Amino acid sequence: MTGLGKTLILIGVVLIVIGAIVLLLERFGLHLGRLPGDIVWRRGNTTVYFPIVTSLLLSVLLTIIFLIFRR
Repeated sequence: MTGLGKTLILIGVVLIVIGAIVLLLERFGLHLGRLPGDIVWRRGNTTVYFPIVTSLLLSVLLTIIFLIFRR
C-alpha cells in the first residue's frame, strides 16, 4: 500500500511541475493550445480547437525526454 501512496504523491508533484511550466510559458507569450497552426472553428455559440501544432510540439518534446531517460 505504501507503493501506491508514493506513486500518487509522485504523480501530484509531476502535475504541479507541469502546471508551473505552463504558467511560465504563458507569461512569455507561448499559449499551449493556441499556437500558430492550431485550428480554431467558431460557429454561433460553439468554439472547437484542433491543437495540431501543439500536439506535434508536445510529441517531439516528450519523445526527446523519454529518449534521454531511457539511456
